[in-house]
Amino acid sequence: MTVLLFIAGVLFVVIGIAASIALHEVGHLVPAKLFRVRVTQYMVGFGPTIWSRRRGETEYGLKAIPAGGYVSMVGMFPPATTAAGAVRQSSTGVFQQLTNDARQAAAEQLQPGDENRVFYKLPIWKRIVIMLGGPLMNLLIGTVLFAVLIMGFGTAQATTTVSEVYRCVVPASQQAATGQTDCAPDDPAAPAFEAGLEPGDRVVAFDGREVTNWDEFSGWIRDAAGREVGITYVRDGETVDSTITPLLTERPVTTADGAVEVDDEGNAVTQEVGFIGVGSTQELVPQPASAVLPAVGDSLTRVAGVVLNLPQRVVEVGQAAFSDAPRDPEGPISVVGVGRIAGEISAMEEIPVASRAATLVGLVAGVNLALFVFNLVPLLPLDGGHVAGALWEGLRRGIARLLKRPDPGPFDMAKLLPLTYAVAVLLMGMGVLLVYADIVKPVDLFG
Repeated sequence: MTVLLFIAGVLFVVIGIAASIALHEVGHLVPAKLFRVRVTQYMVGFGPTIWSRRRGETEYGLKAIPAGGYVSMVGMFPPATTAAGAVRQSSTGVFQQLTNDARQAAAEQLQPGDENRVFYKLPIWKRIVIMLGGPLMNLLIGTVLFAVLIMGFGTAQATTTVSEVYRCVVPASQQAATGQTDCAPDDPAAPAFEAGLEPGDRVVAFDGREVTNWDEFSGWIRDAAGREVGITYVRDGETVDSTITPLLTERPVTTADGAVEVDDEGNAVTQEVGFIGVGSTQELVPQPASAVLPAVGDSLTRVAGVVLNLPQRVVEVGQAAFSDAPRDPEGPISVVGVGRIAGEISAMEEIPVASRAATLVGLVAGVNLALFVFNLVPLLPLDGGHVAGALWEGLRRGIARLLKRPDPGPFDMAKLLPLTYAVAVLLMGMGVLLVYADIVKPVDLFG
């Protein structure tokens, strides 16, 4: 059963990512057709074609390597011309020959009637709309999935039901210095353990006040250090009254999202507060629509941080793959790594089905937001590179008009093909490294 659940989780994410790639290309296809550019191919995948069908002037199909997709539009590169307007045929050097070959291949796609249907003749804003259509489709998918996740499944919220009771209290500085988490003979007993609390108890009152949420309850505990106060909890339908004295102890300071604060040297920030030694049971609580966009924004910020530091992050992955160094859970992973995590989550039968399903939806949503951010990088062959080229052309033409100079014409993206090939090789190398690392040194999210 566990193996079947693992496979189901992997298939869910694989199908979700494949659908996301297909819809990304639809994001390019639709505006291209609306702007009357002739689209010759819409393909999901690369390599040999395993299925295709022609509809009108466009061939739609699937290819053997599911590592992306593309939409082929006529006239991506303008013809090279001399100052007199004649087509330049010379080619010297390997890179120049590559450029000429690509331009020649693009020219061979042209048919009678394509003169005003080529990509490079479109107004700049239309070209930007076409190239941004793919990333924006991923942003839309990610936002919709986040809405399903947050409004449908809900987010994990702490409840007033006890999940665990600690037998003793180990100061935070002692844990950091020695790694000790088990009780030593001289560690003080946890107040909750002494008061008789057990996992499954639901706390209903503390210090004469009704307990309605865990955060408020935690604040009252911190403020009651050294004072004996009353506590009431429900166990198996029966109400139990007891007393408890929160112990003044050193605990880490946490942010609003539960992360531990660290100082400039990376050490956890601590403070002395009241502590009783209990953990809270988490449950999914649906959130209002107003919570969706802030959650998407937070996720985009984290993804952008990874992308901006991608070279360093990839080097760290490589070091981890070929040494004993651990993988960074917040670092980049490949589709293989995402699939593995999905399978592990799906196979955790001790976790409620709703929680596992929510996590899988969140994985696909996160992949789409990552595709959105990554494709905006202003380098060819990424969509952001085409957008940057269109903006550069607009800037050149604007300056020429301002200075009353001749129109410099369309920017020849074919001249950047050597750089494009170099970036493509780097991206493929990065992909191979990440896949290798996800096989030999996978990210461990579950201990």
